Amino acid sequence: MRYFRLLVLGNGISAYGSYLNMVALNVFVYDATGSALAAGLFMAVRLATSVVSGWVSGRLVSVHDRKRLMVGADLCQAVALLSLLLAPEGTRPGLLYVLAVVTGGCSTLSQVALRSSIPEIVGAEHRVRANGLLVTGRSLAMIAGFASSGVVVAQLGYSAAFALDAGTFLVSATVLSLLPVRTRAAGDAADGASGSGSGSAKVSGTAPRTVRMLLGTAPLLMAMIAVRAVDGLGSSSHNVALPIYSSGLDPDHPATFISQFWATWAIGTIVAQQVIGRITKKTGRTPGERAFALGACVMSAGFIVVFCGLPTVPAVIAALVAGAADGFTEIVYVSRLQTAPDDQRGRLFGLSASAENTGFGLGMLVSGALLETFSPLQVVAAFHGLAIALCAALLLWLVSRGRTPPAPPAEEPARDTSTMTEGRG
Repeated sequence: MRYFRLLVLGNGISAYGSYLNMVALNVFVYDATGSALAAGLFMAVRLATSVVSGWVSGRLVSVHDRKRLMVGADLCQAVALLSLLLAPEGTRPGLLYVLAVVTGGCSTLSQVALRSSIPEIVGAEHRVRANGLLVTGRSLAMIAGFASSGVVVAQLGYSAAFALDAGTFLVSATVLSLLPVRTRAAGDAADGASGSGSGSAKVSGTAPRTVRMLLGTAPLLMAMIAVRAVDGLGSSSHNVALPIYSSGLDPDHPATFISQFWATWAIGTIVAQQVIGRITKKTGRTPGERAFALGACVMSAGFIVVFCGLPTVPAVIAALVAGAADGFTEIVYVSRLQTAPDDQRGRLFGLSASAENTGFGLGMLVSGALLETFSPLQVVAAFHGLAIALCAALLLWLVSRGRTPPAPPAEEPARDTSTMTEGRG
């Protein structure tokens, strides 16, 4: 773990750049084109690229050196931003969609590679703690990125914002390249370096074939991925509804409640990291599938309560609970997928990224349309209610299977033989 805190710092810096990038670029697209359709198309291209990149990333991280992939992803984003910065103004609108592809694809690749690498970087016994640190770092980066983006663009301009974005990715790439960490299992090191051999054979095949293989060998993990996809729908609904709801609360200061919400949510994720760390340290085990499903139910219920028109203090408490449950389920989910064998882990996280991005993108479109007719509470309750229903179904399935197999001990990379067969694919 001694090098991992530096990795978390570098990852947090690049995450800050990503969130700053997200806001600055969306505003820049609208200013440069004067078209809301162009701005929506930019977001659609970025999300679509993230979905496709999940499949591609799963294969890449199963074959190639993950550290090099993460460094390359950061460098590609930095180069793309600098290219936009240095390009003549007349060519910038066309380059924006190239940038959408680069940032959408590279951010997903970096996420899949990092999540797949955690057990090898810190050891399986520390993976829960490591995941907690990453969740906390990215939550704080999101708050800082969203909070500072308006100030940076307004006070310094787009050029400064793009230069700052590029700088964060260069810092992250430098930190990661200098850290002496191993990102693949020792037995796979040779295959990962060359991109050939048995590892390459294991990840061959089409996306549908990969899904069928995982359904056959890891049905429980696939059910958890399905829950995360529906969670993406719920997440999109409260993201879209939040500005509308906040404007209704205080038309003169609509940003006040939004700021309170996200700040409290971030505090909740930090609380979750502390709680799950204590649980793991005390019991020697990580919470399992039931804890994941229950946590997801609490998270969705918390987000619904936020939009119920409560006074500020109860609403903030609900946001705190939602944030804590969100962070808890994220850590449990990632840690559970990381118990898979190293040669299958990349495909699982690639599929997960595609499913989550698909749910979020679809939810953005549908919830935006529904908010033209229905209230924020109705839309958020519908989407998060669907997530609660799916989690309840997962819990019933776990009960019907009998006693749930105990979660793998935190000190060893256990393999759930009831849901995963090593070497398939």
